[in-house]
Amino acid sequence: MRVRTGRIGITLGLTGLLVPLTAVLGGGTAHAASCTTSTGPYQKQVEKFLGRTADGRQSAADCKAIRAFQSQHGITPTIGYAGPITWRTMDTMLQQRAAGKNPNKAGKCPTNKGRIACVDLTRQLSWIQDGKKLVYGPVPVRTGKNGTETRTGLKKIYWRNINHWSTIYKVRMPYSQFFDGGQAFHSVTKSMYNPPGSGGCVNMRPADAKAYWNKLKNGDDVFVYGRKPGT
Repeated sequence: MRVRTGRIGITLGLTGLLVPLTAVLGGGTAHAASCTTSTGPYQKQVEKFLGRTADGRQSAADCKAIRAFQSQHGITPTIGYAGPITWRTMDTMLQQRAAGKNPNKAGKCPTNKGRIACVDLTRQLSWIQDGKKLVYGPVPVRTGKNGTETRTGLKKIYWRNINHWSTIYKVRMPYSQFFDGGQAFHSVTKSMYNPPGSGGCVNMRPADAKAYWNKLKNGDDVFVYGRKPGT
């Protein structure tokens, strides 16, 4: 849905996931569906990520572990199927872990701008740097979904509202810092890995959004690059 307050537009994404019909029992909702016995196309990768025996065969224990992961991150239907969205989420997590404390190793975010907030859509990762010095992060973020992608390029923070509220849809967006035509950093309470993504804003965990609020100001640069998986 699209939330508009005056001339500022914010969009919040909804969750979606497609799996083979044989994996959904009875065609009911994700919460009503039973744990699937179907082996998914990413079975081995998912088993390995979860620290299970990577034999590529679905078991009751595998399904329980996969369902727990899906439930934690809002991946639906939550039936323990090792499908593309579940594996894509895990692969993004692996890339984020690999970034460590050197997220700009490839030098894609400008180091000649002074303090700048970097957003890597490919790894769903953000950080603040000052020249080559890492100031905060990197932290996971949740960016725009397919069709409402977070726009790439060099931006500037132009408006901030610590307790932004939409009077139309009754949605609170704490620590909002707008940098591109209604797209903003702001806090959400859902998982950063909840698919398919936002409506263009850079969603953050509350503590990270608060830290960005304290470290950034109007006029500070924001650089968005890469491409979110699935868009």
